[in-house]
Amino acid sequence: MQKLLEHATDGDTLVVWRIDRLGRSLLDILNTVSGLRDRGIQVQSISDGIDPATPTGRLMLNMLATLAEYERELIVERVRAGVAVAQEAGTQFGRPKSDPAVVAEKLAIVAVARAEGKTAEKAASLVGWSRPTLYRHQADHAARNVSMATSTVS
Repeated sequence: MQKLLEHATDGDTLVVWRIDRLGRSLLDILNTVSGLRDRGIQVQSISDGIDPATPTGRLMLNMLATLAEYERELIVERVRAGVAVAQEAGTQFGRPKSDPAVVAEKLAIVAVARAEGKTAEKAASLVGWSRPTLYRHQADHAARNVSMATSTVS
């Protein structure tokens, strides 16, 4: 979208499927259309049939943009409500927690492979991890050991 807006010049017509594709909020849509008009670029909406060059078209633009923003807010509200209901029912979102014992076993296997001269990538692939996953688990494991050490010293 940004490249399109930078590329458009005076006399061009920007054609969109629906006017709400020009921004994420009413203010964003209105600013985009106004900025384009100031640069001499026409806007045409296929499904809405809006022509912002006319007063009636601008009125329709404002009305449809308001409705589009309202529709987006309803969708967000419904998704949040659905997530809340799912969480109350026990659904857990996100990546499942790794079992620290399994991670420790895999880190031991990787440590042996690294001691034998294997690269981090090859050692990680032995246990089904990518190199970044190996580094993440090593950092988590080290942080966990440091926090355990400090809690036993306190």
